[in-house]
Amino acid sequence: VSFVAAKVLSLTWSKVMSTKNNPNNGETEHSETKSFQAEVGKILDLVVNSLYSNKEIFLRELISNSSDACDRLRYAAITDPHLFKEDPDLFIQISINKKKRMITISDNGIGMSHDDLVANLGTIARSGTAAFVEELTGDSAKDVALIGQFGVGFYSVFMVADQVTVVSAKAGEDTAWQWQSEGTGAFTVSPASRKNRGTSIELHLRKGESEFLEPSRLRHIVTTYSDHIALPIKLDGTGIDEVQTINSAAALWTRPKKDISEEQYKEFYHHVAHQFDEPWLTLHNKAEGRLEYTNLLFIPSSKPYDLFDPARKHGIKLYVKRVFITDDCQDLIPPWMRFVRGVIDSEDLPLNVSRETLQHNPVVAKIRTALIKRVLGELEKKASKSFDEFSAFWETFGAVLKEGIYEDAT
Repeated sequence: VSFVAAKVLSLTWSKVMSTKNNPNNGETEHSETKSFQAEVGKILDLVVNSLYSNKEIFLRELISNSSDACDRLRYAAITDPHLFKEDPDLFIQISINKKKRMITISDNGIGMSHDDLVANLGTIARSGTAAFVEELTGDSAKDVALIGQFGVGFYSVFMVADQVTVVSAKAGEDTAWQWQSEGTGAFTVSPASRKNRGTSIELHLRKGESEFLEPSRLRHIVTTYSDHIALPIKLDGTGIDEVQTINSAAALWTRPKKDISEEQYKEFYHHVAHQFDEPWLTLHNKAEGRLEYTNLLFIPSSKPYDLFDPARKHGIKLYVKRVFITDDCQDLIPPWMRFVRGVIDSEDLPLNVSRETLQHNPVVAKIRTALIKRVLGELEKKASKSFDEFSAFWETFGAVLKEGIYEDAT
């Protein structure tokens, strides 16, 4: 799993290594205990005790992260097919153990190394932390949206679990690692036993959260939030001998617009943007002719806290024939369109295209020009037909749009 929602975070660690000379510290010889900063502890406490208006979002976040991990494996396997080994059929599985009060979300995606676990599951930016706390309103229904806006979606698991154990093996590596935390102030990282690549996330549920041990409840959450995920999501623990696939497993942008509901668009936006607000504008188009591509783009209704961070990447994922390529193609959209979220799926780029060859690529340049015209055209329509709505957009993203005026002038 690749926990993109948590990747925007950075954190100061207090590291305690166990040794043979100190057998009473409760760790194995190779385990590490890392303590959260006070600010991080505050966020975890807020997530667990305050932002509980919609607890089921934890499953959506974990499934989205598993989907990202499988996308990244597909891309890596284009140049290194051995990463698939004998397990080429990618999937996400949810398993239930009622006796132990546990649910497990697992995937056979790219997996994580020791350093990946530390970077992806335990980092929270001090600037983001402070902004998160400052934005809290006390209204749990509104504050839950901040989880996605500030990139702390992974921590929503602690709304329902009193202990979380992540076991992961990175594709192409022989060693597996375990990350474990009770969400109270520290976590441990230690070697683990896992034969196959991928990640398993085991949640020990809190008292009062037994609803998430019911197959019908989990099936409802998946069909509501994650039906669009282009991978089979399987459910084990239904009382039926075989594991059942419980989602449609079709990329949403490949479906005709008439077959997609507003709710499905909204949930896909939540998935691809890792945000919990409503999309302000949805653009779904298929270009045919000399240049063939599909775009499903969203303009958020709220401003991410790092919008003006120079290191911030844009939010467009590039696919080629439904295969994920990159989410960091700098030439795909200009910097002043970095508020746009969504996917571009091209039929004209080769599957073995590298991130390097995307630079100054003529197909990418044509798509970029078309996207700029389409986005600006839709904004112009909004300004003429619904000025109040456009004014809300301008108040949120007008400063970024002004950058485009300056860049074009220079």
